Amino acid sequence: MITKISGGKVISDGKIISANVYLKDNKILNVTSENLPFDEEYDASGKYVSAGFIDIHTHGAADYDFLDNEEDGFLKIAEAHARHGAGSIVPTITSSDAESTIAAIKTFDKVKNNNKNGANMLGIHLEGPYFAPSQKGAQEERFLRDYDKTEYSEILSASNSILRWTGAPELNGSEEFAQTLSKAGILPCIGHSDADSHCVKKAFSAGFTHITHLYSCTSTVHRKNAFRYAGIVEMAYLIDDMTVEIIADGVHLPADLLKFVYKFKGPHRTALITDSMRGAGMPDGLSVLGKRDNGLDVLIEDGVAKLPDRSAFAGSVAFCDRLVRNMITMAEVPVEDAVIMATKTPADILRIKNKGDVLPGYDADVIAFDENINIYANFTGGNLIYFK
Repeated sequence: MITKISGGKVISDGKIISANVYLKDNKILNVTSENLPFDEEYDASGKYVSAGFIDIHTHGAADYDFLDNEEDGFLKIAEAHARHGAGSIVPTITSSDAESTIAAIKTFDKVKNNNKNGANMLGIHLEGPYFAPSQKGAQEERFLRDYDKTEYSEILSASNSILRWTGAPELNGSEEFAQTLSKAGILPCIGHSDADSHCVKKAFSAGFTHITHLYSCTSTVHRKNAFRYAGIVEMAYLIDDMTVEIIADGVHLPADLLKFVYKFKGPHRTALITDSMRGAGMPDGLSVLGKRDNGLDVLIEDGVAKLPDRSAFAGSVAFCDRLVRNMITMAEVPVEDAVIMATKTPADILRIKNKGDVLPGYDADVIAFDENINIYANFTGGNLIYFK
């Protein structure tokens, strides 16, 4: 069956064009102004049509966290993200014990092919536990530890679904960790780290080519015995090929920093992420970061999750549509570049082919939205899983 998405302003290959998009057999068949045969039609007149957003860092939504290890929870999170324009997500597991981490990964492997009404679940992101306590943020310090080859080898052998793993490069054993991941086709990422510029340079050479939530729990200019040293933030800009991700929920980073990242790192090296926790889509009030039964108590207010003493943020409650909207309205980024940062760039960072753009041969993950980034339709794998 051929589905025609007609009349939209299509964001394709970084440009906005007037075209019809034809979907067939889970793929984009054609993008053309011509009227070709079709079986069903979706009228996108007056709306933008783009690839489905790709969130490569989310812990949960709809009162579920991936660490809950509940099969239905994985599906509910994917469905919640789909309603806000995500075509794909990368479930993220926060620092925990190895047993809980492996259990969550195995649950992912069970449910990923039963996901009929939600965003694609591409693979797993492990955020921790090899972090610097000084940059723990909302990570629970009881779970933070140095690199343990026996432990991470056991986790890696449990599944082939891990796409990325975030760690602090200044900890002993980081280079071997990065090399092990790279050999397995997994992206090593810098995060929750106090690394200085020298350490970041070495880490980049070892394979740490991406920075997890830039400005959040990442070192910057600091002093040692009166001498100043650059940190992760500065090296993100100095190393041209280093990619970054930012939480563009409008709270974690102010407008000026969103503009700064866009101006100096650019849309092709910057991915928008939610870093959402279970509070996404839920009302304000008390919630839990991590496992429901023994996670970290947090407070949802002001459009973000906070530690109860309000000393730090504890993940976002945003979805992808909010990220794109903020880049356009707060950072004054052209809509096509904001979309690139939420589609093609995250796909490229994770080396995922045939996703993140509206081009013939790409996966049929296509959304329609208005000028305010309100989502009207979400086709995932060619199937209309959300319609407003």
